[in-house]
Amino acid sequence: MTAKTAGLHHVTAIAGDPQQNIDFYISGLGLRLVKKTVNFDDPGTYHLYYGDESGRPGSLLTFFPWQGIRSGRIGSGQSTTTAFSVPQGSLGWWRSHFKRLGVESELTHVSLDEERLSLRDPDGLQIDLVASSISDPRDPWDSASVPAEHAVRGQHSSVLTVEDPTATLETLTRDLGMRILEEGNGNYRLTTHDGEPGTVVDIRADRRGEPGLVAGGTVHHIAFRVPDQATQELWRQELTERGYAVTAILDRQYFTSIYFREPGGTLLEIATDTPGFDIDEPLLELGRALKLPPWLEPNRDAIAHAVAKIDVPAENNPAMPAAGP
Repeated sequence: MTAKTAGLHHVTAIAGDPQQNIDFYISGLGLRLVKKTVNFDDPGTYHLYYGDESGRPGSLLTFFPWQGIRSGRIGSGQSTTTAFSVPQGSLGWWRSHFKRLGVESELTHVSLDEERLSLRDPDGLQIDLVASSISDPRDPWDSASVPAEHAVRGQHSSVLTVEDPTATLETLTRDLGMRILEEGNGNYRLTTHDGEPGTVVDIRADRRGEPGLVAGGTVHHIAFRVPDQATQELWRQELTERGYAVTAILDRQYFTSIYFREPGGTLLEIATDTPGFDIDEPLLELGRALKLPPWLEPNRDAIAHAVAKIDVPAENNPAMPAAGP
């Protein structure tokens, strides 16, 4: 492959109540809402982006919150776990923090190299916090809810669960430029570099598991990084030549995207690092106002009336006066 990804760009999942989602990810996980916009394919529904201070690629988790959506089923053919990187020694604080919030969490893996705390968000999405022996130099968002010494640094990894890992492995290594770092018992760890947080995908083989159903509390797709649209176009051409059904380049305002499905069933996206989230509002005000792309602006009044009324906690914009409903 001519192009090679620099790592994870974002994960997009499906939620139910948008206010519940905002409260959990801002006050519970300590992330920042960096963009409040709508699903461009369904403008009556929000698209909420969470990340670090500026929403850097590799820090992002995004949601389509559909009120009243039925619960999905986590299973094969999906990204089944989204993991965030936290500092070593911080998981005790996180367990106490979630206990105060009434959220159950469990240490599911402890070794010299990695500790993992697992929990579910209000819609049932599987979230892991990973404290790795590999240092993560990324700066956290300065959240009022989570002290900086314990705070999320960004994405750590995503888990793909598939019936047969063979073809999925070929896609990630041959077509995305990843390499196998570890393998054993039908499980594989791949990385774009040397296993640093934000560059890792774990593949789990589940030959007897039930296929996943994408709905509430499940991942819709995971996205990988490329620096710019020229690289993205090159990648699109090569993927198409190799037989993948790849979408046209789509304008997501804050990046451009192409999508295709890997053989195991998971929807993958390749997203650009540019232009970023501060192109339509200042850094201090990210996530405060409803932002629409130019082609939806003529319908702003109707869209604002259609979407649910939500409150963004003041800690999301600490230097600004509190936002109204």
